[in-house]
Amino acid sequence: MKLLTITFSVGLFFAQMFCPLSGVFALPNPGVSEKRIKIGLLIPDPKSTEAIHGAEMAIRKANAKAGSDHRSFQLVTRSMEGPWGTGSKEAVDLIFKEKVWAILGSHDGRNAHLVEQVCAKSRVVFLSAWASDPTLSQAFVPSYFSCVPTDLQQADALIKEIYIKRKLNKIAIVSDNGYDAKQALGSFLKKIKLAGKAVPLQLFYDNSVKDFKNLFDQVNKSDINGIVIFGHPSDSRKLIQQIRQQKMGLSIFGSLSLLDGNEFSNEDPKDYEHLLLVYPENLAGSKGLAFQNEFQRIYGKMPGVVAAYAYDGMSLILEAARNADFDRGKIQKALSMINLKGVTGVIQFDDRGNRAGPVGLVEIKNGIPVPVGE
Repeated sequence: MKLLTITFSVGLFFAQMFCPLSGVFALPNPGVSEKRIKIGLLIPDPKSTEAIHGAEMAIRKANAKAGSDHRSFQLVTRSMEGPWGTGSKEAVDLIFKEKVWAILGSHDGRNAHLVEQVCAKSRVVFLSAWASDPTLSQAFVPSYFSCVPTDLQQADALIKEIYIKRKLNKIAIVSDNGYDAKQALGSFLKKIKLAGKAVPLQLFYDNSVKDFKNLFDQVNKSDINGIVIFGHPSDSRKLIQQIRQQKMGLSIFGSLSLLDGNEFSNEDPKDYEHLLLVYPENLAGSKGLAFQNEFQRIYGKMPGVVAAYAYDGMSLILEAARNADFDRGKIQKALSMINLKGVTGVIQFDDRGNRAGPVGLVEIKNGIPVPVGE
């Protein structure tokens, strides 16, 4: 029902926008090469500077390598705060007013569905650099790509670590009621069933909750030895802090979403100590460290994973544009064939536009993300 509602809303939006054109979208000629190539970036709100800075760095690096044709890239950013459906409006604005060659998305899965619908109708590439909802690729939209592991891929990595390597078998899943958390939870449960493991205890909380005592009581009664958290970063941080204060002695695991907008600050590393998280495979490698040092030099702070994925996502689009000989109609094909060593690891796509390859895990030790060995 939700998918039908989204489809209807976007269809109505397009009908309202383009009825004067008698059903013909005023798309730019895909065969025309331009000197200034615009790439769109969609973010949740103006405070989402991590994604902006990551994309800016990729644009700056690409422009420094400009060839004799003097073509350059320009970042056009739009935020999606406001009433439901704003994401569609901003995507339309980027495509038909700004005439961007592609859109990079650094936002939630719910809005990503709207953007995907717009890009499917206009055949403009949409590359997700944050939303991990696996249903995005199940729409079989050829212009959709993602450089982050899906919830299903993250679930596989977590289940292997929890059940096989650590041999924990009494697990609780704690989730809020947000769209992304529900998608991650559903993916985890699906993979649990396929793995033949017992269904874990499922606990939910409202984002307004400040005290998790009732939740802890249920955990203690069930003799739980591990918790997997899916939820909003700030609320998840409060939950983790209270688990530490209660001295419950539980192993704590989290998906990539826990790092949205958060950095591992030197002020509170104890909040994350021994927390095991999905994390970019190669961010602790030489290329990732070089990116972090450059980011800190330019912006005066260390980047979070949102910035790293935005940097890689934009780098993919720019590389595809060059590989397509600056023919915007060929960017989609160039992306489908790309093999790029990014700061988050080697990036290739499967036939649905999902990122292929292993999913990284880290354990926080002394406030530092340390890769989990095989």
